[in-house]
Amino acid sequence: MPTYAVQYTYDERADVRDAVRPAHRAYLAGLAATGLLRGSGPYVGGAPGALLVFSAPDEDALQALLADDPFHLKGLITATEVREWDVVLGPWAG
Repeated sequence: MPTYAVQYTYDERADVRDAVRPAHRAYLAGLAATGLLRGSGPYVGGAPGALLVFSAPDEDALQALLADDPFHLKGLITATEVREWDVVLGPWAG
């Protein structure tokens, strides 16, 4: 299954993000339990955003997963960059 690096850029509404974060993390935890989400977390410092690493059958399937993220549903993500990633070394290598 292909691996995808996904970068989220969040808007400035930290208060709304804080309120929605438990649902967002519960959703991602469910994806991690299935093996679809390999890792995720917010950037430290700088503009608000996060990096998420997924395994998905194809980009359409990945886009469906991203569309159901509570942060997306609440309009907290201003930009999403998706790139297929060829992992050649480390525990995620194929």
